[in-house]
Amino acid sequence: MPRLTKIYTKQGDDGTTSLGSRQRVPKDNRRVQAYGTVDELNSNIGLVLAFEVCDTLAVPLKEIQNTLFHLGSDLCFLEEDKKLYKIPGIEAKHVESLEKLIDELNETVGPLENFILPGGAKAAAQLHVARCVCRRAEREAITLSHEEKVSDYIISYLNRLSDALFVMARYENHAKGITEPLWDSYR
Repeated sequence: MPRLTKIYTKQGDDGTTSLGSRQRVPKDNRRVQAYGTVDELNSNIGLVLAFEVCDTLAVPLKEIQNTLFHLGSDLCFLEEDKKLYKIPGIEAKHVESLEKLIDELNETVGPLENFILPGGAKAAAQLHVARCVCRRAEREAITLSHEEKVSDYIISYLNRLSDALFVMARYENHAKGITEPLWDSYR
């Protein structure tokens, strides 16, 4: 477990940061952007929890936050450096867990009858924001994967997570008795 005795180091004042293996890279490096967006996503999920999301969603959201730390750690290390360090990563079990959650929640909310607008309960609206940030993290991980090797399950996990966040938003509105805001395509 990392122990931080000092929060600022002044080493980033030159526009660089360290990857997990201590290699210095520019702060706008694609890898840094990808795990930075994952951190932003995690913060958005923290805001969902602060909005007192329903109990059915609170537990998996906390698990997702922890898994996102694994994902960020996974992205923070180059593939060749992962052999030297024991770091948590994203595995098939993480993707499968999201699929199971999606299926369980979908049983309650039912099939989509129309496109849904982001909104409803505060936590549901914030889940939609998290979903959008998740999609951006996925795009950034894909862009990174065109230049460097990315762990096998990162993109799958982010793809499934955005779906899970969408279904969670629907579930939150359902649990709070709020009608989903629907897209009116005739306006």
